[in-house]
Amino acid sequence: MTVHTTRMLIIGSGPAGLSAAIYGARAGMMPIVVQGLQPGGQLTITTDVENYPGFRDVVQGPWLMTEMQAQAEHVGTRMLWDTIVSVDLTGPTFRAIGDGGDVYEGETLVIATGAQAKWLGVPGEMELGGKGVSACATCDGFFYRGKKVVVIGGGNTAVEEALYLTNHSPDVTVIHRRDAFRAEKILQDRLFAHPAITVVWNKQVDHFIGDPFAGGLKGVALVDTLSGAKSEIAADGAFVAIGHAPATELFKGKLEFDDTGYIVVEPGTPKTAIPGVFACGDVMDHIYRQAVTAAGTGCMAALDAERYLATREFAEQQALAAV
Repeated sequence: MTVHTTRMLIIGSGPAGLSAAIYGARAGMMPIVVQGLQPGGQLTITTDVENYPGFRDVVQGPWLMTEMQAQAEHVGTRMLWDTIVSVDLTGPTFRAIGDGGDVYEGETLVIATGAQAKWLGVPGEMELGGKGVSACATCDGFFYRGKKVVVIGGGNTAVEEALYLTNHSPDVTVIHRRDAFRAEKILQDRLFAHPAITVVWNKQVDHFIGDPFAGGLKGVALVDTLSGAKSEIAADGAFVAIGHAPATELFKGKLEFDDTGYIVVEPGTPKTAIPGVFACGDVMDHIYRQAVTAAGTGCMAALDAERYLATREFAEQQALAAV
């Protein structure tokens, strides 16, 4: 067993965690990043990235995360490969235990474990991921300008994604397995009033049609949930919009979650209810879920961690001076 100590411990290595590391290292906190099962976060399974600031041309998600990690290491971050299986947030030093028994201790803790899109689990979904099948319209909708797209789902996420896609596509079909949406009424009203959107009720996806090596997605095979009848819809792009699951299992019973499972933070900050513990990126953001917003909250977490330590040290000095 090895004990690793740092002024700032970061769990998660996506844009939020690495941005926190860059700012924390530049502030002299010598951060440790525990990378987890998916180093680099969701961008490592993303192909074309066209909306990250600073790049005129399309870049690849894995390349972007490799560059972020190199920058974090260059300024003094220690990157460690491990999977955290338990945490102790009682403080004043926060502890995390890796699956091999190593202990990680930090005077501050930054939680950047992210979230994962929920998938249907049907044939063709993973094979055509990034080649016609996506879980993020705001990330990938631009690639389907003037093309036919479908959205699968019936909640707020699905309706919002369908409405967003009308900025790019003149032909958007929403596929829902029931005969009514769960989305808020105001969103439904906007969707039903939009001339570019068609709704297909009582249908669920049986499989995605296409060849990942020859043209990508071609369509979606459906099954009627009432009759069992089979049908197909041609599509250039398909967006699975059935929600996201934040990676918060480690923190159940230790931090407050909202009703969708995301970590609750003080509005406008990454501060949790425990002083010195911060949450950033998709683990606390169920609205924007973009790489650039995750990076921004990672920066905020590092700045707030630095201020927390400075305030604590000043208080300790004042207490000593009073003795």
